[in-house]
Amino acid sequence: MSEKSAAAGRRSLRLSVRTRLTALYGGLFLLAGLVLVTVTYIVVSNVLPAPAQYLEGVRAVRLGTAFPAEPVPGEATATIVPVQGDGQVAQAATEVLTDYRSSTMSTLLLASVIALVVTAGLAVLFGWFMAGRALRPLHTITSTARRLEAGKLDQRINLDGPRDELKELADTFDGMLDRLAGSFESQKRFVANASHELRTPLAVQRTLIEVALENPDAGPVLAKLGEHLLQTNERSERLIEGLLVLARSDRGLSARSPIRLDKVVRSVVKLTAEQAAEAGVTVETRLRARTVIGDAVLLERLVLNLVSNAISYNVAAGWVSVVIGATPALTVRNSGPNVDSAEVAGFFEPFRRGKPDRTGAGEHSGLGLSIVRSVARAHDGDATARANPNGGLTVEVCLPA
Repeated sequence: MSEKSAAAGRRSLRLSVRTRLTALYGGLFLLAGLVLVTVTYIVVSNVLPAPAQYLEGVRAVRLGTAFPAEPVPGEATATIVPVQGDGQVAQAATEVLTDYRSSTMSTLLLASVIALVVTAGLAVLFGWFMAGRALRPLHTITSTARRLEAGKLDQRINLDGPRDELKELADTFDGMLDRLAGSFESQKRFVANASHELRTPLAVQRTLIEVALENPDAGPVLAKLGEHLLQTNERSERLIEGLLVLARSDRGLSARSPIRLDKVVRSVVKLTAEQAAEAGVTVETRLRARTVIGDAVLLERLVLNLVSNAISYNVAAGWVSVVIGATPALTVRNSGPNVDSAEVAGFFEPFRRGKPDRTGAGEHSGLGLSIVRSVARAHDGDATARANPNGGLTVEVCLPA
C-alpha cells in the first residue's frame, strides 16, 4: 500500500469515527426532542376542552343564573328570553370549537416539528465540532506513534489538559516510549560490546591457526586439523557477522542518506565476480539509476547476500539475473534446482537454508534471506520470494524511492 493510500485510509477512519459520534449526538438529541414534543402534544390535547364538554358547561351556567328562585324586591329582574333555534346555535358552536381545537393542535405540532428539525440540525453541527475536539488528542497520539522508528524514539506526546482518560492514555504511551527507548539503547550497547568481544577472540584464533599451518614442522595430521579448524573459524566469523548485521537492521536506522542502489549493485557484482567464475555461473545485470534513502552498509549487505546466495545455490553453467526497476526496486533471479513453493516462505527464517542440512557446516550460515528481509523492512520496504517453474528462486525487494 502506498503512503498516499495509507494516509487516505487513516483520514477515512478518523472521519468515520467522527461521523459516528456526530450521528450518536444528533440521534440522542432527536430522540429526546421527539419525546418532548409527544409529551407536550398529549398535555395540551388534554388541557383543551372538548366541544361537547364546553357547551354542557355553558348550558349549566345559563340554567344556574337565568331563572333565580325568588326575585329580590327593589332590584331589576333580567328576563331571559329563550332563543329560537337553540339547537342550530349549539351545532354551530360545536363546529367552531372543533375547528379551533384542531387548528390549535395542528399549529402546535407544526411549530414543534420545525423547532425540532432546526435544533436537531444545530445539535448535529455542534456535535461535529465537539467530536473533532474530543478526538484531537487521539490524532496527536496517532501522529506521534506514526513518526516513531526503532532507532528514533525521541518523540513524545506531552499532552496538556485535565487529568482525564485521554491524558492518562497519553502519559501511559509516553511512559512506554521511555521504557522502549531504554531497551533499544541497552540493545545497542550490547551489540557494540558483543561485536568487539566476539570478533577479537575469533581473529586471534584464526591468526594462531594460520601461523601453525605455516610451521614447517607441522605434520599432515596437524595440517589437516588446522585446515578444518580454519574453516570452522571462518564459518563462526560469518555467523557472528550475520547475527550482528541482523540485530543492527532489526534495531532500525539511526541515520539515513541518499544511496544510489545501481552503484551498490555494480560494486557487489564486481566483488562476487571471482565466486561466480569459480562456480561457472554467469551474472547478468539490467540496471537503471535508482536512489533510495537509507544506510549504505546495510543496503550493500542486502545486495551481497542476494547475489552470493544466487551464485551458491545454482547449477553448473547456471545464470543469475539482477534487475533494478521501479517496483520492485531490486529483483534477483537465478537458475538452480527445483524448489518446493511451500518451503519458500521458510527461507526468510534464521538458520534456514535451501538444503536438508539445516544445522550442518557449510559455506553459508542460513541468515542470508533473514538479513535481506530485515534490512528491507528497516528501509520501510519488504522482501518476498517465489520458486521459478524451471528451478531456482526469484527474490524481489521493494524499497520506497
